[in-house]
Amino acid sequence: MNQNTNYFAIADFSLQCEKVLSEATIVYKTYGELNSDRTNVILYPTSYGANHKDIEWLISSDSILDPSQYFIIIANMFGNGLSSSPSNDQACGLAELGFWFTHLDNVRAQKQLLDSLGIEKLALVYGWSMGAQQAYHWGALYPEYVERIAALCATARTTDHNKIFLQSLRTALTADPAWNGTLFEDIPDRGFKAFSRIYASWAASQAYYRQGLYYQFGYESLEDYLVRGWEANYRQRDPHDLLAMIDTWLHCDVSNNPTYQGDYQQALKAITAKTLVMPGATDLYFTPEDCKAEADLIPNAKYLPIPSIWGHRAGNPYQNPEDEMFIKKAVREFLLEK
Repeated sequence: MNQNTNYFAIADFSLQCEKVLSEATIVYKTYGELNSDRTNVILYPTSYGANHKDIEWLISSDSILDPSQYFIIIANMFGNGLSSSPSNDQACGLAELGFWFTHLDNVRAQKQLLDSLGIEKLALVYGWSMGAQQAYHWGALYPEYVERIAALCATARTTDHNKIFLQSLRTALTADPAWNGTLFEDIPDRGFKAFSRIYASWAASQAYYRQGLYYQFGYESLEDYLVRGWEANYRQRDPHDLLAMIDTWLHCDVSNNPTYQGDYQQALKAITAKTLVMPGATDLYFTPEDCKAEADLIPNAKYLPIPSIWGHRAGNPYQNPEDEMFIKKAVREFLLEK
């Protein structure tokens, strides 16, 4: 399986927040071979706090996306620390300075990338969480370009309840003494601790914790799990990037663009791609009810919840073979549908 990490630069890239980057960069990685007519392409945008290395585990002949059949592109979204982000480009700021990335920015940049590769059709846009938000944007903004969407554990517009979760994360991180109102002057130790515990409480279900599933991975206690399983992970990320991705998530609205001008229902109804909507049955912030309401508005949508107590993490089951097999079967059958 060929694997290549690449950089794509766009000069004078205008953002939805009305800022302009003199050079916007997308870091992306490809897997598999592009066929002769360039019709076997799967686009896989990244999710919150992740880069391509974190989510490529599911790209194999034995897992969800098969690189022996498809040419798979993982596109790192803006703000994630690889593509243009506060941590690698001082021109990128945060909402406090009137700067933020949106999924409109991500998808427009990804479209330019695909154009540069001579790709005129996507067999599938596959995404989990913020990756699925981008998938919905692809379907609404470029309906003629996308044949299928697999949207796992996400909504096309961030709900008010979800915004409270995001604001609690942002408030916890910026409550640290290292935050000066526009940036961090030091490592936000208290902020990371609070941030990771809020995240852990939402990302898995009550049943997951009640059954103590984390013990099977070698954690000695709940605190050990929170420290080594959550806090250590987020401490690897630049805190400015964590805020930047929250800002993108907060601004997620598939209709907030010149094409749909705030008409949310019309944006969803405009998606012509066959769409597989797969919420986690116990997801606490992209709830099945919210996902079902959106699926009902998409003309060619199939609604298939993941029957799991892993909550939001059911959609990225790198530690969970049962959910992985459920998703693999559903996605592979979906790709074969006529």
